[in-house]
Formats: sequence, C-alpha cells, structure tokens
Amino acid sequence: MTTPITIGVSTCLLGERVRYDGGHKHDHYITDTLGRFFRFASVCPEVGCGLPIPRESMRLEGDSAAPRLMTIRSRLNKTGQMLEYCNAKVVELEREDLCGFIFKKNSPSSGLYRVKVYNNGMPVNSGSGLFAASLVRHFPLLPVEEDGRLNDASIRENFLERVFCYRRWKDFIEGRPDIGGLVEFHAAHKLLIMSHSVQLYRLMGTLAAHVRETNKAELFAIYEEQLMKAMGLHATVKKQTNVLMHIMGYFKRDLTQAEKEELLGVINQYHDQLTPLIVPLTLLKHYVHKYDQRYLKQQVYLSPHPAELMLRNHV
Repeated sequence: MTTPITIGVSTCLLGERVRYDGGHKHDHYITDTLGRFFRFASVCPEVGCGLPIPRESMRLEGDSAAPRLMTIRSRLNKTGQMLEYCNAKVVELEREDLCGFIFKKNSPSSGLYRVKVYNNGMPVNSGSGLFAASLVRHFPLLPVEEDGRLNDASIRENFLERVFCYRRWKDFIEGRPDIGGLVEFHAAHKLLIMSHSVQLYRLMGTLAAHVRETNKAELFAIYEEQLMKAMGLHATVKKQTNVLMHIMGYFKRDLTQAEKEELLGVINQYHDQLTPLIVPLTLLKHYVHKYDQRYLKQQVYLSPHPAELMLRNHV
C-alpha cells in the first residue's frame, strides 16, 4: 500500500468511555490486532451531536425506514439533533479517505443491522442506527461491518479483504491512470475477483476490453462499483477451490506426477474443509517461485492482505 489505511470505528469500541452509562465496549481485536495495520477515525454520534456522558438511554421508534430517535424516560425527540450532526459528519469524513467502517451493533445511532425499532411498544429488529444509515448512504461503496459480526471468521475475512482492495483501488486512481492501467489492474486482480464472483469478473473484463468505447471517468466509476460489488460477495469454499484448480493448471507442464498428486490432495482437503485455505496456497506459492511463474507472481490473490492477520487460517 502506498497510503495509510484509515477505517472509521465507533469510539466505544476503542475503549473510550462514551456510552450512555459512562462505560465502553472495548474490542481488543480492533485495537490490538487491527490497530497494527490501520489508522482509526473515531466517531461517537451521540457525544458528537452534543449529548452528555452519562445520558438518558434512547431507542428508535416508528417507521423502520425513517425512525425517530427518542429518549426512553423523558420522551424527548432527538431525531433532528442527530440527523443534523450526521449530515455534517459524513461530509467531514470525506477528508479522512476512509476505506472501511466498523460500527457498534444494536446502537440506535451506530448499529448497522437488525437494530430494534419500537412501534406501539413492540420491537422489531429491522432498523439501522441513524448515523450508520447516513454514512452508508453517503459512501455507498465503502466496506462496512459491525463489531459482533467480526467474530465470524468468514465475515471478518470478507470485510478486511474488501478494505485492502478498496485501498488498492484508491491508490490506483490517485496515480491518475490511463486506460492501459485499468487493464493491468484488472489482470492483477483476476483471481481475487474470481474467488468472489466469476460472473462479475467476466462483466468487468468486458468493460476493460471495450475501454476505448466509453468515457474514461464513466468507465472507471462503473468498474469501481462492480469491483466493490464483487468483493462484497463471499468467497466460498467452492469458489476458492475453483480458483485453486485454475492456478494448478498453470503448472501442468512443470509439476512431476508426485507433485501433482500432492497438490491435488491438499486442494481436496481444503474442499472437504479439513484444512484452511492457507495450506494449499502456501504450496502453490512455493511452486510459483520454484518454477518462476511470472504471471502468477503478479496476482494479488496470492497475498491480498498481511499474513499476520491470519485471515485464511480458519476452516
């Protein structure tokens, strides 16, 4: 990466005592592990909009598509105050060059999914916090996730892979590329995109192949949208296995029979979910260097994020 990677994080997850009860929700994975690789832009919408610490607890009420933010005891409507802050804050965050955001689950301001919305006293898990909804509308391509969902290894891998990919794309754009640069970017990301969606990879390839027929700015915008859409789809075991077999095909004239059998056996073990993805990838990377496979050396798929994060070490 040529630029530091900044992700937004709900302030309470960083250990700061900003919650309604004066407490925090310190997430040590975020601060101790992700903190080694990312710069954090801390946001607490409730404190940011002028509410005190501690403060009366609030909840969302009414229509899930346009809920009201209400204090529970005193029945004060804080919707306007919060939305005014949200509208200003998302514009301010444009200067942060965000590549992702981690929200606090269940929060009426920062919850991303299934936040409770009360209607006639009955809760329905169908809403989003007011700030989370505002940020997603303002940055529709930004990778976003909740703290609780990051405990799922597959969701964590997908989110962070999107973050690193978004940073690579931003670095690419900041280099003021020409059309040929887009073709090279697409070629380098071929296997990574295929591991998420073969269909979208082909669609994006069609875009890159007809670059001279489309306005450059429009082309790059469409490609970015398709890239982040593809990366938002999970790289399943079946998809990954197809990519591994595709890579193996590049060595059909190089590997001995014993090496082919060993590699195929390791790939099948991964397919059967007996070993993590890192196992066949490690063997494949060994062959990439042993046989000097120059095309594969350029593939982002083989090392899309720091190995220290161990995102491909789960079964």
